[in-house]
Amino acid sequence: MLGDLYINSQDAWATWKVAMGNGFIENLLVPAGLKEFIENESRLENGKRVITTIPKVSSRDVTLTFNIHGDTTTEYLSNYAAFVAILQAGTVKIRVPAINMTFNLIYKKSSSFNIGRARMDSSLAVKFEEPDPTNRI
Repeated sequence: MLGDLYINSQDAWATWKVAMGNGFIENLLVPAGLKEFIENESRLENGKRVITTIPKVSSRDVTLTFNIHGDTTTEYLSNYAAFVAILQAGTVKIRVPAINMTFNLIYKKSSSFNIGRARMDSSLAVKFEEPDPTNRI
């Protein structure tokens, strides 16, 4: 867990005890779609013209699940609050060394939340927008 995930250049586990949830890497690697092609439908021609040269990638939405932990309820709540503050700052850079990529994301909203019975761990599903999927380091 240590060194598995970096958020805004900080080790997520060492800083907030945050780890990747189920399907995290898979969701990051889902390919972005293409912008709509330029089309022209003229009454002088059959069908329509579709210009498919130089396709452009469109922005995409991605949902990532984070697991947040604490050794005590107080530590968990502190980690949770600090992590949510990082998300709500707006722009988030997520780096996953296992795939050697950094994703530039914009926080949109949290979509689901589950807390453990002991109130020392939870999972948080977060929706992001990746405005330019070609801008990955």
